[in-house]
Order: sequence, then C-alpha cells, then structure tokens
Amino acid sequence: MRLRYATGVVLPYFLRKDGTVGPLAFAHRGFSLDGLENSMAAFRAAVELGTVHLETDVHTTADGVLLVFHDESLDRVTDSAGRISELTAEDVAKARIKGLEPVPTFDELVAAVPQGRLNLDVKDWNSVVPVAEAIGKHGIHDRVLVTSFSDRRRRAVLRRLCRRVATSAGSTLTAVFVFLGPVLPAALARKLLAGVDVFQVPARYGRFPVVTSGFVRRAHKAGLQVHVWTINEPAEMERLLDLGVDGIVSDRLDLLKEVLVRRGEWV
Repeated sequence: MRLRYATGVVLPYFLRKDGTVGPLAFAHRGFSLDGLENSMAAFRAAVELGTVHLETDVHTTADGVLLVFHDESLDRVTDSAGRISELTAEDVAKARIKGLEPVPTFDELVAAVPQGRLNLDVKDWNSVVPVAEAIGKHGIHDRVLVTSFSDRRRRAVLRRLCRRVATSAGSTLTAVFVFLGPVLPAALARKLLAGVDVFQVPARYGRFPVVTSGFVRRAHKAGLQVHVWTINEPAEMERLLDLGVDGIVSDRLDLLKEVLVRRGEWV
C-alpha cells in the first residue's frame, strides 16, 4: 500500500534507501550477535548489511550530553554501574559495552551514519530538550522518527521542533486504537491521531494478538503505517509481511534480510 499524506507524498523517513516505498527493515539497537547493542560496532554492522533504518534509544547525562543507550543505568550491558542521569559524560565515557565498546553519543552516531534513518525512543523526560536541540542542530528532521511509550513525552519533543518529523503513537493512543478501533468513528480517529504517522507495536501483548489483519487494515485506512517489534523468527516475519505490515524491527537483521530477499522486497 502506498501511504500518502496531506502533501501527496510519502514522508522521506519512510522511503527505502533507493527512494521507493516498501517494507522497512529496522536494526534493533544496531546488529550484533555478541550483545553489543547500541554500540557503533552494531550500527556499522547494520549499515554494512544494507539497511538505513536504525532503531535506537536515548538518555541524557547529568551534564546534558545525549547518549545512545537503552537502559536508565549502565549496569546490565557495560562493565560500569550507575544511573546515566546521575553521571557525567566523562564518567560514562569510561564504560564499555560488554567490556569492549564505548557508549556512543548521539552526535557520534549522526556523524557516523550520514544516510541513516534513526528511530529514536526518548526514554526519559531529561532527554526531551536535548533530543529536540540535537535534531535542530544537525538538521536531520527528515532522518528521524520520534517515539516514546509516553505520548506526553513524545509531544513535548515535537513542540520544540521547527519542522515536521515522523512520529509514532505512544502506548495510550495505541491502546485506544487497538481496543476501540473497530467502533471508533473515522472523524474521531483522525482527530486523536493528528500528526501521528505510524503504530510501532508488538505482534501480541501477552496472549492478546495486537497485529491482526483488521488492525493493519484500519491503520492503513487511517493513513498510518504499522511497524512490529521485536521479531527474530523468519516464520513470524513472513506471517507479518503477509498481513501487510510496513516495517519489522529485529535483532536478527541478517535473517530479516534473507526473508526480504526471498520475497523480492530487499533493496
């Protein structure tokens, strides 16, 4: 399905690397079979495999440096410890992911992948202003999708931007659409989803299926894409692509690439 917006064109973020419309392959925190998530090595590996869409997360240090990192603390994936919001950038610079790779700054990531499309999950309120300022400083409005589980936090970033960026619905809006979508009046749905471009959702929540043919159909009718996370099994990738989803977020970009190649949908 060719998704078109009020301008009559697809937002640049949703185009594949050759400028066409089709299923997007998102590298979840980059690509690393060795657990080097959100490291420059993982992002470089994803780009080398052929994707431009990189899913990542941001946190901000006590002295205002925006970092590419998932957890609120260093404890789980690095050889250091402590909450990022309570540490300086100099403190974090000493940490190594799995004892090997430094924690990248957002500026470093932007510089290293000039063609990259960044799916930015804003993890905390401390990062709202730094994210907006970084997008403006680098002029990457067409290269980012701003997302957060918190619709309020997501909107807070968007209000601080001088230009439109792609954005996904947070948990509350998504839940409303999942549970009430079949009976929600079209006019009310459009009002609730004004400015939203995509639902980024799990295939199921516990035993409850989220991504169904009906959900995808209703999202497309509302002009929104559907991206599904985090899918690592080829059979599930195939099933979701058959349903018509517009993107898959995966730890196994290598397997996702193989699936898309077989389907003739890899650029």
